Amino acid sequence: MAREKKAFPLRLDAELHRAVEKWAEDEFRSVNGHIEYLLREALRRSGRLPSSAASKPPSSPPDPSEE
Repeated sequence: MAREKKAFPLRLDAELHRAVEKWAEDEFRSVNGHIEYLLREALRRSGRLPSSAASKPPSSPPDPSEE
């Protein structure tokens, strides 16, 4: 079942956007997908994401800190 997506505008400093864009490219993700991945990981690590939403999407690269 697909999760509902909430769209909202996000303003980023141009330098920050370029860095995220490069990182997303290195991980074979879109900028939007990479920002969502980074937010989900930060929320999961801080214990602020409900356990049902904490599962990683199958395309996520392995997290070296979990090994």
